[in-house]
Amino acid sequence: MRIIKKINEDWLFSKDAKAVPSALPQNWEGLNLPYTFNGKDGQDGGNDYYRGVGYFAKALSKSDMPQGEEVYLQLDGVNSTGKVYFNGRELISHDGGYSTFRVKLTDIQDENLLIITADNSPNDYVYPQMADFTFYGGIYRDVSLIGVGKEHFDLDYFGAPGIAITPVVNGNNAEVELQAYADGEVEFTVFDGENAIAVVTASGKNPKASVTIKNVHLWDGIKDPYLYSATARLVVNGEAVDEISSRFGCRSFEINPQKGFILNGHEYPLRGVSRHQDRPDIGNALLEEHHREDIELICEMGANTIRLAHYQHSQVFYDLCDEKGLVVWAEIPYISNHMPGGFENTRTQMTELIVQNYNHPCIVVWGLSNEISMNGLSKSLIDNHKMLNDLAHSLDKTRPTTIAALTACSIDNEYVHISDVLSYNHYFGWYGGDTSMNGPWFDNFHKKYPNKAIGLSEYGCEALNWHTSNPEQGDYTEEYQAYYHEELIKQIIERPFLWATHVWNMFDFAADARAEGGENGMNHKGLVTFDRKYKKDSYYAYQAWLSDKPMLHICSKRYIDRVEEKTKITVYTNQDEVELFANGESLGVQKKGKYPFFYFEVPNIAPETKITAKAGDLTDESVIRKVDEFNQDYIMKEEGAVINWFEIETPVGYYSINDTLGDILASFRGKLYALKMVKTLLGAYSASGENSQEQKKEKKKKGEKKSIMGFSINKTMIDMAKGFTVKRVLMMLGGKFTKEQILEINAQLNKIKKPKKVLNK
Repeated sequence: MRIIKKINEDWLFSKDAKAVPSALPQNWEGLNLPYTFNGKDGQDGGNDYYRGVGYFAKALSKSDMPQGEEVYLQLDGVNSTGKVYFNGRELISHDGGYSTFRVKLTDIQDENLLIITADNSPNDYVYPQMADFTFYGGIYRDVSLIGVGKEHFDLDYFGAPGIAITPVVNGNNAEVELQAYADGEVEFTVFDGENAIAVVTASGKNPKASVTIKNVHLWDGIKDPYLYSATARLVVNGEAVDEISSRFGCRSFEINPQKGFILNGHEYPLRGVSRHQDRPDIGNALLEEHHREDIELICEMGANTIRLAHYQHSQVFYDLCDEKGLVVWAEIPYISNHMPGGFENTRTQMTELIVQNYNHPCIVVWGLSNEISMNGLSKSLIDNHKMLNDLAHSLDKTRPTTIAALTACSIDNEYVHISDVLSYNHYFGWYGGDTSMNGPWFDNFHKKYPNKAIGLSEYGCEALNWHTSNPEQGDYTEEYQAYYHEELIKQIIERPFLWATHVWNMFDFAADARAEGGENGMNHKGLVTFDRKYKKDSYYAYQAWLSDKPMLHICSKRYIDRVEEKTKITVYTNQDEVELFANGESLGVQKKGKYPFFYFEVPNIAPETKITAKAGDLTDESVIRKVDEFNQDYIMKEEGAVINWFEIETPVGYYSINDTLGDILASFRGKLYALKMVKTLLGAYSASGENSQEQKKEKKKKGEKKSIMGFSINKTMIDMAKGFTVKRVLMMLGGKFTKEQILEINAQLNKIKKPKKVLNK
């Protein structure tokens, strides 16, 4: 019978070695796995983290090996190319940093040297190579030895567990097909808890058998995620020589273009989050406790689905999703930039994703790609998607495929209709446009393609510990993020046809190339901070909407010092009504309407005001203070001009830099001034090298269409651009304009009167 032994302890590591050593090195760093060599430099900004080879060495005595006629080495995650050397001989090279792979150890001596290299160097054939997250190098998941007899379940088939379980629900019963990857006689046993409820035997190459579970207990999402298990025993001459097992769940589901997701015959709107797996200082090298903390935070919020982006996650996390009833979108890292040389790598990574995770009831779709049209579409890209779509269906006939498409990609493009269902990544209200554009965009898609299920795979905006009473797009304040998500929640509620919606992102995560929001190296779109210590106000907006557990939350607790004499206080609760008190005096009771968001005007005259919210048996408190000058600690620190809302003159009836390009273009004088501004902006853009003459010539040579920052121009892109305020455009140019220059532009706009159609918006 097989014996599994983890070997995570007592490794030696070096980034400076020039070659694979022939003997155990004496001067390398000692460490335990899991480990990434980019835990620090992959999170500090500058896009200068080490991308190269990391060398891991371990001495293994024969006595350290598990008993068995054959010994396999299993690696659960080596990013991004892993090579295994045993006693000086290369045994395997594996391209793909997020999946399990194995290799048989041969010629085992009394004393052995195991070397594993992890190489995250840039290349043009292993995904991902271009994406908004750090590609941590290292051996960041478990390493194990597996001892087996000569006869055993297949350990060479793409890291698969050796058994595939396919339950099909039919009324009150489930027909369960069991297939083992072995050659010989296999005894299958199905368990309901600890009770064996069916035993069946099959023989041959990769034998199959079926059992019927009567009065089946369904895996029913977060309400009742019930799990069965199955064991396969390989029998030789009447004796079991190997044994494997796996849990499974019995459920039926449908993705309906009109009604959304349907689980076990009931409408079950999928509303949840996306997740990146990294943590401060340790990158992707998570322990089980970290995965458990993440899942608890997601469940506490009330989500019922997770998009596990943008790669295969740990088996620990898939197991937790099974146990908690969270519906999962699983995908490969085919992202942002199509590489013709990566065709086979997408095939391998998709195969590994599916066969390694086939038995998880939580998974309902296989994601083919994410924002892959960012650098344009091509026949090679289309062919790659068709291959992946066919491959997924050949490996798994029970689950549909999906794609996460970029806003700029036309809804009529062939590429977005390859997969069975579809979702779009939209950031209207953050990267241009405004929040109100999200719902109508989906209405338009749904009207034109009523038989194609459509979802929202990414939406969100960034927030740090910056604060304001006048939140606006691009200010990175906690208040704007809360407003943004309130507006998106309202629009999602009105559109039950959306098969799934996933906030980007549950947690802040590292993206070493980023320099935004006042803290480099981070994407701050999380509802929870990178260290998992602080839940932003937007987290509670979702909890108020999605959770059945009574909750109450006063927003902006970190925004204490305020200059205005009357200030807005937002309260989230899923209770029927809330009453707000200021220094003990009631400011009234508000009853719940369609949305779980409550807004109060609170006097800010006293030196300090204690605010108390009461809803049912729940109480929450916060404090505000009256100050004469705005607290500079609430203002984002950035290299370019810092202009606060109270410094911008906004005379009634006249334009300012707080107006959008679309509104300014609505008046004749506004158009004239806009043309003048565009010339100035293009001059600054060209000076930055982003649109040099050389680049223009190269694009023309390739026959590329006109573009803005690499994106082809279409109506959606134009509408998004119109949604930018002048201030946001100027600030996005990163220091090209001084504060004085921006305020002068504001002064010029102050002279232009708004037409009635803009004033009446």
